[in-house]
Amino acid sequence: MTVPTAPEASNKPTISASETTQQTQSAKQSRQSKQPQRKHDRLITRDMALVMLATFCFMSSNMLANPIVAGYAESLGASGMLMGVVAGSMSFTSLFCRPIAGNLSDKTSKRTLVAIGTVLYFAAGLLYYFANSPTMLIMARVINGVGFACCSVCLATWMSLLLPIRHMGAGMGLYGTMNALAMAVGPALGIRAQKHIGYRLTFLSSLILAAIMLIATLMVKNGGQPVRKKQTSTTENPSAAVDIDGSAGATKKHLFSIRSILEPRVVPLSLTFMMFAIAYFANQSFIVSYVQSRHLPVSSDLFFMFYAVALLVLRLGLRDLFDSKGFRFWLTVCSLGMLAMLACMTFLFNDWMLLLAAIFTAIGYGLMSSVTQAQAVVIAGRERSGIANSTYYAGIDLGMSVGPFVGGLVYGHLPAVWFYPVFMLAMPVAWLIYLLCVKRVSR
Repeated sequence: MTVPTAPEASNKPTISASETTQQTQSAKQSRQSKQPQRKHDRLITRDMALVMLATFCFMSSNMLANPIVAGYAESLGASGMLMGVVAGSMSFTSLFCRPIAGNLSDKTSKRTLVAIGTVLYFAAGLLYYFANSPTMLIMARVINGVGFACCSVCLATWMSLLLPIRHMGAGMGLYGTMNALAMAVGPALGIRAQKHIGYRLTFLSSLILAAIMLIATLMVKNGGQPVRKKQTSTTENPSAAVDIDGSAGATKKHLFSIRSILEPRVVPLSLTFMMFAIAYFANQSFIVSYVQSRHLPVSSDLFFMFYAVALLVLRLGLRDLFDSKGFRFWLTVCSLGMLAMLACMTFLFNDWMLLLAAIFTAIGYGLMSSVTQAQAVVIAGRERSGIANSTYYAGIDLGMSVGPFVGGLVYGHLPAVWFYPVFMLAMPVAWLIYLLCVKRVSR
């Protein structure tokens, strides 16, 4: 009598009904989540476009004043030294206010802080208009500096929170385009407006840009609420509890630390970029005087328009490379660009050479600005993007302060033809800073 054998299929591992149900549900969820992920993974959204518009208006308003405020101070009776104090007081104030603004931007709504900064812009604009002494101009510049620090950090942080992390380089590159375009268009508008309507009305007209900035930020749906680190439950593991800044124990939450106002990992980036900013802002401050002293047949105000167009083309054309190439690659390209720009300005003889210098400026300072800012956010992480941006902007503030000051010393003590060759030394210094801190700068 034979014993019936089990079918061959019975030897295969069986899957329970609960496991099958779980697999089916997870498959459905993955299929359902694909479309929203594609939607939120877009590089540019409505909110991002509004933030970039606000950024362009805010930076244009600031840069419009920079090339004419020293002349305005002189017309009110300021001496040469006092003219320098008036011109540099905004960036000097911003340098000390940015860390505070960066810390606040990681803890509160970005919309609220930008609105506060806009109110300060209006107050500064009215002081510019009614100023009757250099002292009032200094007061206006100080208020302008506080608003500048607040808006610059908050808008950059806001943009980084709206971007998918995989598009951080390309997205911040486009955001940086708005900054750089404004830094090119603003000075040209300020110089031309002052010639036609005078100092007071030029400063008053900058309030139109501030109003557009405020309207744009109010239209952004995502108010830019702060990102918080997930905290380990103390009931599960009391020793694992950390505060928002990563300090162990609740008792250390309120203690002051350098990380509350500065991101140490971004400092090397900021110092490296500062050397580019020194050369750029020295050129911005003295290009008109340089052309006049050498009696060159060149329209100096065209430099900023050429630079704006070149930068727009470059950043739109190279945006995908920002996420695929490393920081050293961009540092090499941008350093060569700045050296070429300084060489073109040294041998400047017509508007075509000025165009070439503007293109190399876009390759140098323009691209480096976006690369450095994106790298700063990636290094620090989203939850500390405000502090990272404030640390990055400290390099710009230092460049805006040191560049014109050193430029004045060079211009006053050396022949004009040596002005730009001296600033070529900034590029080797930038590389020295990078090589000393390469482990912190690398991804």
